[in-house]
Amino acid sequence: MKKTVRRAAVLYALVAVFLAGVILLTAQFIIKGSSWANNKANRHIYSSGVVTNAGTIYDTNGRVLAESKNGKRVFADSAAIRKAVLHAVGDTSGVISTGTHNLYRSNLSGFNLFNGIYNLKKTGTGNSITLNLDSGACRAAYEALGKYNGTVVVCNYKTGALLVSVSKPSYDVNDVPDDLRTNEKYDGVFLDKACSGIYTPGSIMKIVTAVCAIENIPDIYSRTFECEGEYETGDGVVVCNGTHGKVSFQQAMNQSCNCAFAEISIELGAAKLRATAESLGFNKQLYAKEVPLVKSRFNPSASSKTELGWAGIGQSTTYVNPIHFLAIMNAIANGGTGYAPDRIKQMGAITEFMGRMPETLVRMNPDTAAQLKQLLRSNVTDKYGESKFPNLVMCGKTGTAELDDAPSHSVFAGFSSRDDLPLCVVVIAENAGWGSGVAANTANSVLQYFLDNN
Repeated sequence: MKKTVRRAAVLYALVAVFLAGVILLTAQFIIKGSSWANNKANRHIYSSGVVTNAGTIYDTNGRVLAESKNGKRVFADSAAIRKAVLHAVGDTSGVISTGTHNLYRSNLSGFNLFNGIYNLKKTGTGNSITLNLDSGACRAAYEALGKYNGTVVVCNYKTGALLVSVSKPSYDVNDVPDDLRTNEKYDGVFLDKACSGIYTPGSIMKIVTAVCAIENIPDIYSRTFECEGEYETGDGVVVCNGTHGKVSFQQAMNQSCNCAFAEISIELGAAKLRATAESLGFNKQLYAKEVPLVKSRFNPSASSKTELGWAGIGQSTTYVNPIHFLAIMNAIANGGTGYAPDRIKQMGAITEFMGRMPETLVRMNPDTAAQLKQLLRSNVTDKYGESKFPNLVMCGKTGTAELDDAPSHSVFAGFSSRDDLPLCVVVIAENAGWGSGVAANTANSVLQYFLDNN
């Protein structure tokens, strides 16, 4: 009897171990099945580590940006388009880690838990993905940057749809330069600067400082500030871009007066400025849907008034990510709710049926957003001129991001306040000088494209 009991116990133990193994294997398959199926060793998808078979990638207008034909990956029929959308579409080797080919490789392969990649093996192509990107607008933005590297991003602030995402330098995937990895003109070519870049913002950061001032200085609109070309902080000097004399808060924004905003920053103090910045997403890991963004950083000095003043005007140790700042502009334009810029329009049957619900990335007090909108509108009407942005009813802020050992970056952040053109734009043209030059002109060019093709 005892022997039978012992044998039964051993049998039960073996069954338990077997069931545990089955459960573990099933769990591993659920968790890692997609990674296993999409491993570069899978010859149904890859050849020598390069994607050959996958679903088609379309732009928002149905233009093919990448597809598989006869066991090869084929890209858009225009070299200019291929360069303009390179970083958003991605390369077939996955070197551009935030490209659609890499981030959404499981979707493109058509993998699911029940059939694996059966459909891909059968047909040679997986699931298609339609991007929100307008490839024609991307081309317009790329060409408007001219000889300068940098990034241009545009989104619909009512839906969060990311319509333009351009990063330079770029290259043509159909004609890869022999010196791509050795020529310094291609430095950073595999980095998507829209989501993985980080820049000194220059005066567009005065938008964040203005948010803090509106919410913490009750009489900010009745104040005046004296600008004599530089502001003595007590432990140093903040230099202005002009001599503006006596200015109001709105005039200080219009003139982008460093003296006034340094004084405001010092009065607010490092703690309040940091709290406002962090409420808008600084110093946090953010995602534009599935796309990870490099952290925007704002850590103003609490010990040096001079460094605090410079931080509040977008210099010192202040850095911004372009897509994150696009969401901040989105919040201002959209009454306080800034959606996460979303690259994907449609991905499989579920999104075709239900769509992609927008996700909020940045929130702002609606009253503060309304005041910022008025200030940014006055920048155009009272400073830049409507003729710089014809028919756009533009709101915006230029920035000239000074660098220690190179020409300044030209920066612009803004949006059209037309109901039929709800678009935000951020442009960073590297080493291109004043923000009112290349960056503002590029922003106008790409929004004019949408106006013409509305």
